[in-house]
Amino acid sequence: MSITVYSKPACVQCTATYRALERQGIDFNIIDISADSEGFDTVKALGYMQVPVVVAGDTHWAGFRPDMISALS
Repeated sequence: MSITVYSKPACVQCTATYRALERQGIDFNIIDISADSEGFDTVKALGYMQVPVVVAGDTHWAGFRPDMISALS
């Protein structure tokens, strides 16, 4: 399953999400929505107005969600 984290610089919740994914040994890609307009459009299309937004297959959520991250492993 492909996991993508949409984020922006200096985002505390984004950093916490990266660290939690790394602790679980989960590979993921990061898209910086401040530098990638397609990524920004994707976040808006999903209905979110905050980052991080994590997309894991058909599942997605916003914010730091350790419960959702644990469910991925």
